[in-house]
Amino acid sequence: MPIFIDRRLNPKDKSLGNRQRFLRRAREDLKRSIREHVRTGRIAEVDREHAVPMPRKGTSEPTFGDDRESGQRQHILPGNRTFSSGDLIPKPSGGGGYGSAPGTTESEDDFRFVLSREEVLDLFFEDLELPDLVKLNLKQILSFKPRRAGFTASGAPTNINVGRTMRNSHGRRIALRRPKQAELDAIARQIAELEGKPASAAVRERIARLREALDLLERRRKRIAYVDPVDIRFNRFDPQPVPNANAVMFCLMDVSGSMGEREKDLAKRFFVLLHLFLTRRYERTDIVFIRHTHEAKEVDEHTFFYHTESGGTVVSTALEEMHRIIEQRYPVAEWNIYAAQASDGDNFATDSERCIELLDRKLMRLCQYFAYVEIIDERESHIFGSTENGTSLWRAYNAVDGKWPNFQMRRIAGPADIYPVFRQLFARQPDLRKTA
Repeated sequence: MPIFIDRRLNPKDKSLGNRQRFLRRAREDLKRSIREHVRTGRIAEVDREHAVPMPRKGTSEPTFGDDRESGQRQHILPGNRTFSSGDLIPKPSGGGGYGSAPGTTESEDDFRFVLSREEVLDLFFEDLELPDLVKLNLKQILSFKPRRAGFTASGAPTNINVGRTMRNSHGRRIALRRPKQAELDAIARQIAELEGKPASAAVRERIARLREALDLLERRRKRIAYVDPVDIRFNRFDPQPVPNANAVMFCLMDVSGSMGEREKDLAKRFFVLLHLFLTRRYERTDIVFIRHTHEAKEVDEHTFFYHTESGGTVVSTALEEMHRIIEQRYPVAEWNIYAAQASDGDNFATDSERCIELLDRKLMRLCQYFAYVEIIDERESHIFGSTENGTSLWRAYNAVDGKWPNFQMRRIAGPADIYPVFRQLFARQPDLRKTA
């Protein structure tokens, strides 16, 4: 009989290790379940805790089995009085093969695994990033971030590590046998008790010895400080070089009259997903929200997602507003500039030519990456299979797409297309910038 000895440590919080091992084993099933849940639900619900159902077969613990090709085994096969070799076994009544009839045996439901908000977002945005985040001319410009590097015997008072200091003090006092206050109090009580007795020679001698011992302990206690400068430890921080990766994302959304409630809802869902991605993955990323009809203006986050507005359509106004903000606030030499635009593609032909001019001559030279998402009708999605067909803006942007490798364009026909398109636009990929 094989004997297995498990020498793994079982700390009090061992469930954390088991949880991580289970996550690694079931990662693909979890990612698929989360994406399906988000595809059929609301994009904003990504940023919360999820209960993900898992097939029961994926939750079983590993077991050891006998190797049928080696070893020695003895089998005892009991006989029967009903069947002989070659007999046919009748099929059980009620159908369903040899399984139990419905409702007659117990069964187990699929396992429901509760993921925290952090785990959901880690799985949801895995393998996604802003393309070409650090510019070539910024790779040698480093900023420094403090990183914990143990302890030191000198430093600023604000960096004193109290726990380590008191630990050193306690060890030193034990090693030097510094008297405790309880020892002094005990000797003082003995002296007080003896002084209350009749003054005999033995009592006076005993009191004198106790006073000498008390004086010795007090002198030793004064010499051995409770906290000595040698005990003090400070937190040590070493500067860690971090590449300069300041980034700004421009979110441009068409809210003109041609954008119905369905189109606006799909565009907002896409930008909500983009907003969650940026705030989750990057610490220093500015987000600039621009809405446009026949005129464009920069707005705050609440106005961008919730205010209603209508009017004519002039797409070039959004690009002009973006260029104006870049010149005023985001120097190209110091910032990585990104843009994501959503529209139904309805635009004047002459203004579409203006958009091409703005992108070719100004914006694409400044941007690390520009993503255009066009909202189309689900009933007409099959008509736009070719990149040469479609709206006026789509055809115009198609010319930009062929010239600039850091420009990408996709179509969204329904809620189920949002996440696949988002992954296509922001999945990890090679450097998109052209080399000089």
